[in-house]
Amino acid sequence: MSAFRRSNSPKIAYVIEPRFSGGTSAAVAAELPVAAEFGQVVVHAITSRTFGENQHVSPVLRKVLDDLQIPLVWDAPFISADFVFLHNPSFLKFQDTLGTKIIARYLFVITHENFLRPGGEEGFDVSTCLSQIEVSTISLRKTLAPISPYNRKAVVNWLTTSRMARYWDVLDCDWFNICQTDLSTPCETPQDRRGRHSRPGFEKFPAIADLDACFPKHSQCNVILGADALLEARVLRAHWNLLPFDAISVEEFFGMIDFFVYFTAPTWQESFGRVVAEALAAGKVVLANPDTGATFGDAVLTCRPADVDAIISDLIDHPHRYHEQVSRAQSALDRFSAGNFRAMLSSILSADSGVLT
Repeated sequence: MSAFRRSNSPKIAYVIEPRFSGGTSAAVAAELPVAAEFGQVVVHAITSRTFGENQHVSPVLRKVLDDLQIPLVWDAPFISADFVFLHNPSFLKFQDTLGTKIIARYLFVITHENFLRPGGEEGFDVSTCLSQIEVSTISLRKTLAPISPYNRKAVVNWLTTSRMARYWDVLDCDWFNICQTDLSTPCETPQDRRGRHSRPGFEKFPAIADLDACFPKHSQCNVILGADALLEARVLRAHWNLLPFDAISVEEFFGMIDFFVYFTAPTWQESFGRVVAEALAAGKVVLANPDTGATFGDAVLTCRPADVDAIISDLIDHPHRYHEQVSRAQSALDRFSAGNFRAMLSSILSADSGVLT
């Protein structure tokens, strides 16, 4: 079959739910120009029950597809390619069948959403999603591609207790998000100006006591962008500047702060953390929990909410340490460049190795 034909210019198919907002669509949009350098790319859109029948496309994804003139095919009954990259299988969690057949030399499923939450509970019905993909696909190898250290740990731990482990390999390197943007210089004299932003949703926010510890009265400024849930629940503080999602631009938000303080609910964990990468690129010191920080190494100061005050006070008292931390952090962003992604993708496309079996 043509899907198994070796070629210097492989056929590459992306299988996505193009209505994801935030990280998934941004990640796919960033890697499509790189993938297009290697071969013929077609993007297949799946209409899932997660998002209903409206065939909307995330704006960031739509722009890249138009710029590159990559066709977007909705709900093809049959997909054939040398390499198929299916992003974020969680979009299948509310249905029982994928509804399309896939024939590929290699199938890679990029696991944007964590298989397991902190504590070990499933993040979604992983078996239902992977089973739909497995039974719909004929390929030489099926591989799960984690996007970060925590995401990898969740994938591996889930597989150790699943009967589906025999069907899936795990990629031995992270299928990281490309985070390539202009770097901003840090402020000359940091002040106690703190902030966080994320999409709305209580899972993105820590307990109220931890929010109070991270954004206290004595701070000069506390800006929380994406605070829709707090506003709706009337969780208000006179010293908090609560702004709905998209109330101001991300650039305006970063201009209001010097420290990005990011903790989430104890039952939820970022799988990658693009928002952290944005803050680092903007020249801010980032404080977060160890699992979030693990994606970025020493670019992030990892701590508990109770430690935030002391860390910020020390960096304000010693501005050179603040500048050293920003410089170290921005250097660490190089690992998430398009060039590094290109090298990773090249090794995948040109070799039959690269997976743990």
